Amino acid sequence: MNDFVHGEPSWRLSHDRVRLWLTIRGGHMAPVEFKLGDRTVSPYALAPWSSDETESTLPVLLVVLRGDFWCFPFGGQKDAPPHGVSANAEWKVVAGGDDRLHVGMDDPDSGGWLEKIVSLREGETAVYCEHRISGVKGRYSYGNHPILDFAGMGEGEARVSVSPFRWASVYPGLFSNPENREYGALKPAAGFQELGEVPLANGGTADLTRYPARQGFEDLVMMASEPATAEQPFAWSAVVFDGYVWFSLKNPADFPATLFWISNGGRHGAPWNGSHLGRLGIEEVCSHFSDGVDVSREDRLAAAGIPTTREFRKDETVSLRIVQAVAAVPAGFGKVVSIRPEGSGKVIVTGDSGASVESRVDWNFVL
Repeated sequence: MNDFVHGEPSWRLSHDRVRLWLTIRGGHMAPVEFKLGDRTVSPYALAPWSSDETESTLPVLLVVLRGDFWCFPFGGQKDAPPHGVSANAEWKVVAGGDDRLHVGMDDPDSGGWLEKIVSLREGETAVYCEHRISGVKGRYSYGNHPILDFAGMGEGEARVSVSPFRWASVYPGLFSNPENREYGALKPAAGFQELGEVPLANGGTADLTRYPARQGFEDLVMMASEPATAEQPFAWSAVVFDGYVWFSLKNPADFPATLFWISNGGRHGAPWNGSHLGRLGIEEVCSHFSDGVDVSREDRLAAAGIPTTREFRKDETVSLRIVQAVAAVPAGFGKVVSIRPEGSGKVIVTGDSGASVESRVDWNFVL
């Protein structure tokens, strides 16, 4: 079913506990409404502008900007729109229903065929998202790009965490350029071992496990996930909001790294105008930070054993899968310290308070 949402024609999917919209242009997924008992929560961000308020010269990505979208390739491109046509061009319906939407598009830049399959399952507060890439030859970066909304929350009120990582760094270049009225707080190229102690440009450290924070600044960090094991077959990212947790599951072999795009009013050019406040992109990627595919192909992190592209073959179809879900948590739950499988169709989410909650999620989907 088609709706007009926040200035954009969008498809709607709904099931007993989830309702979501996917924009026809760019395939951006938001809002997403999850029913948790008597409460409905909507963690994904919508840009503080709508399509009819933005300049037509802007990339569609920025006009539509919201929720989660697929980037192929990832990052800014020299001769193509930022994050690829997948985040900018119109998707076409291949098949659909109330709880499943299958769309596709030709990609003139890679010469391939891209597919997006979003599905919901009865009794679950989860969104299953699969992207298929066919007919592509060569090395490409890619990633999922969920943006969460912390607007209205107090300073540092939400808790943010990721599964164990083996390498981490602040963006090594100038992610926010003051000449463009952009400002960053973190120390460029600074490595770190803990999200709670990330070097600041002016000395001291920032605690990235607490958000919103550092209003007026825009920063980017990257963490390379530890490989999967038999006991921990997936990697994860998580945010504890007021009374609920949002989490994402991935196969670290497909998505080797996680990016935090910390966007809290640090950009003052159009369309940002200092208004993109309290947003956090928690992006699962195979990429060199947010750099374009040309930089990712340089294998700048090869010495650390971190792939920044994947080799695609013209005669194969690659399936890349993510699950994003929510679950209610008790007061004082704290930040997530583990998400582990519980049988074939559940996970146990544990906070640093020691409390745990169970959530119905088919984690095998990402494997």
